[in-house]
Amino acid sequence: MTRLAIIDYGSGNVRSVQRALEAAANHHEIRLDIVLTDEPARIRQADRIVLPGVGHFADCAAGLASRPGVTEALTETVFRSKRPFLGICVGMQLMATVGREDVETRGLGWIPGTVERITPTPPLPVPHMGWNVLTDMSDHPCLNGLGPEPHVYFVHSYALKAERRDHVAARCDYGGKFTAAVARDNLFGTQFHPEKSQVAGQTLLANFLRWKP
Repeated sequence: MTRLAIIDYGSGNVRSVQRALEAAANHHEIRLDIVLTDEPARIRQADRIVLPGVGHFADCAAGLASRPGVTEALTETVFRSKRPFLGICVGMQLMATVGREDVETRGLGWIPGTVERITPTPPLPVPHMGWNVLTDMSDHPCLNGLGPEPHVYFVHSYALKAERRDHVAARCDYGGKFTAAVARDNLFGTQFHPEKSQVAGQTLLANFLRWKP
């Protein structure tokens, strides 16, 4: 049985993420025990961790920091114990060094880089909302079986600019390319929403549940 902790810190569609993970586990016959939590002890006990997030970077960072001991438990469990970690949307952005949405806010610093507003050329509506295609995909295990041009669902105005190209697992084009997924060691993150991305999203979530970094 895989124990999975979804970090519930007041920012993120945690129930949708939970239902999507349960569906992926059932379809692929993966035994899964999910807990929604902001308790450090439960985070440390988890085999895998998911950090969702929607909304404003600074608000999400503040929500995470307001939970006593959660950031420390995440850092210990992810970096010291090397448990597989998935960040979704702002949960992925929080992996960066700093976010620059209205104000400059420190992130977790796990993926060196900054979170900047997207500026499509030619001008396109921002936020970038709806289905788009992943490009420049790496051979990361979490991306296995998605096909050459998988369509996934985005809702965002900001994107992570990674300092290192090898931390970028996939990109997307919306009036210019931006980072759609990041990877480093036991870390993986998506700017898009796997829980809203139908078959591609279910495949990615199942890949994450089986991933052995």
